[in-house]
Order: sequence, then C-alpha cells, then structure tokens
Amino acid sequence: MKKIFLYILAGSLCFSACKKDDEVQTYVEPEDINVQNSYDNEAIQKFLDNNYLDSQGNIKAFSSTDTADDNEVKLKNLNPQTTPSGAIYIIRNNAQPNPGTIIGNTDVMRIMMRAKAYLAGSSDGNISFLTNTNFSGYSPLDETGSPISDPIFYYVKNSTLNAASATAAKQRSYYEMEGFQEAIKMFKAFNLADSENYNLQGVIIVPSRAAFARDAHFSFGTQYSSPFRNTTFIFNLQVYKSSARNMSTQD
Repeated sequence: MKKIFLYILAGSLCFSACKKDDEVQTYVEPEDINVQNSYDNEAIQKFLDNNYLDSQGNIKAFSSTDTADDNEVKLKNLNPQTTPSGAIYIIRNNAQPNPGTIIGNTDVMRIMMRAKAYLAGSSDGNISFLTNTNFSGYSPLDETGSPISDPIFYYVKNSTLNAASATAAKQRSYYEMEGFQEAIKMFKAFNLADSENYNLQGVIIVPSRAAFARDAHFSFGTQYSSPFRNTTFIFNLQVYKSSARNMSTQD
C-alpha cells in the first residue's frame, strides 16, 4: 500500500512540475512605474546580450544548439548609443548610405523595417521580455515586403490633429514616440526605389518611458484604447528615402 501511495505522489509531483514548465509567463504591472523602468532596462540588456545581426542586418537570437553563430557579434558589442530620453540605437557598420540624406524633424520617410512590441516583467524573480508581438502595420518585412510611408509614431500630420475630437488626441504625444524621433535622426536616408532589396541599417530600441509609458495613446489599428501601455518597442530598419515635408498642406 505504501508503494502505491509513493507512486501516486511521485506522479502528481511530476505532473505539477510539467504543468509549471508549460505555463505561459504572464505580465503583472508593477504599481511603481520606476520598477517598470528597471524591468525595461534589464530586459533590454539581456536582449542585447542574446541577439546579433545577420548578413542583411536582421536581428537574430543566438542558438543554444547550433554552433554556426558562435562567431557572431552580440548587439551589446556593436557600440549601442543612448539618446536623452533613453532610447538605444545601433548603427550597423558598412550598411549606411554615402553620403546619404540627413533626416529632418518633420521629413516624409519611406522605411523598410521589422517592428516588435515587448512587455518586460518579472517571472519567479527573473527579469526578461515576457511577451512580444508584431507592431502590426509597421513591420513590412513580415507583412507586405514593401517600405511603409510616414509612420505616425514618428510624425503625426497636422490634419489628423485638427480632425481629432478628444483633447488627448489633439496632442502630438498621443501618437509620437520621443525615443524613436531622437534615434532615427542618428541615421541617414538612402535614395532607393521600393523594389530594391533591403540591407538593414541598424536597430532602435525604445523603452516604455521613451514611448508611451502609461499615458493614453493612439490605438494603432488595434481594438484596444491603450494597447501599448508599459511597452518597449524594437525596430530593425532601413530608411529607403527621406524628403522635406510641405508644411503648407498641413500634411
């Protein structure tokens, strides 16, 4: 009888352990926003340590089983720089236009990129990115294969602000990411046709405090009112073209 009891106990313990391993990590918002900022910082540093750029500049995770990437350089060793708001950018060597076009504060841009949204949090005391999703509509490398024009999180048109009815939606900060605005101007634009193949210029990482933090913001096509609360954004991009905007048109 004792043996039967021990077998049942061992089996139940094994089931419990397996169930725990299979559980999806869930994000719990910390009450103190400074804690969220620390989560972002630590998760970003782990991301920089665990990823590299391939021959076309795509972000790739190091494999724990394949030795083919053993000689690749970690993102953290590619001279990441930080903007005043806390955004991080990496300019990839030998992938920049020469001389290229300086990107202005209100330029119209065409960008080929992959954009992802991450939530940093704690799971059993381990800080990391617990979830990640495509920043839908802004990841042409995964969605359309063609550059996108004028991303609203870089510059919202005056006509959009003027047409808004809610007070919050009349503010630029409701749409625009300060961190992205700062970092993108550290790159220069090519002058490429949309049909040209991509060779990504680098990486921009915008922690939540340099994006929308916990403020009300544009839904970006989702069904939720503030879908990117506490969210860190990571952009892997190439600016195909940048040109001055005609401000007299309000667009």
